[in-house]
Amino acid sequence: MGEPRLIRVVIVDDHPMAQAGTRHFLNAYPDMELVGVASSGEEALTLCQQLQPDVVLMDVVMPGMDGIAATKALKQAVPATRVIIVTSFGEADVVQRALQAGARGYLLKNATASELVQAVRNAYQGRPVMAHEATEALMKSMSEANLGHDFTEREREVLALLAQGLSNLQIAERLFVSAATVKFHIGGIFAKLGVATRAEAIALAYQKRLV
Repeated sequence: MGEPRLIRVVIVDDHPMAQAGTRHFLNAYPDMELVGVASSGEEALTLCQQLQPDVVLMDVVMPGMDGIAATKALKQAVPATRVIIVTSFGEADVVQRALQAGARGYLLKNATASELVQAVRNAYQGRPVMAHEATEALMKSMSEANLGHDFTEREREVLALLAQGLSNLQIAERLFVSAATVKFHIGGIFAKLGVATRAEAIALAYQKRLV
């Protein structure tokens, strides 16, 4: 058998110190391969079209094309590449716009090396990645919004996690309830939104700014 395939990563950040720190983290793990570094959204788009990386670690605030616009462009140009937003901003509206743009994950820059690398592995395997602070911000935003629907607090929590792409089992683990309980709450959400599928529920939730 040959060597296991390395996870090919591109860093996108306009701060040299941040680039160096992330590079140092990645180089310490044998299953990671840093294949490129970009300092702007435009540069990232060109680089990723050439390199076709598995995962991109994307800053938000950069000159020119910001990280959210770059994420949206990348998902159109290189759809197989998974984007993880890595930023200092944990506000709900930033998290929402990143997820709407197609980000697979959202981390804050205070993440540890092990958290960052595990996030890369999870994204590579198709699993969503979310900083606890970002999830809390989404839930708080939802609870404070004028929903226009008679959601229970638990349904709001489930809908926020559903919008992140989590499975029933993952939602159950996050909320410390059974998968059957999650399925029950999703049924209530579907009924109150007047939808029949997860995709419809997520789309309507974003449209109505419920998440």
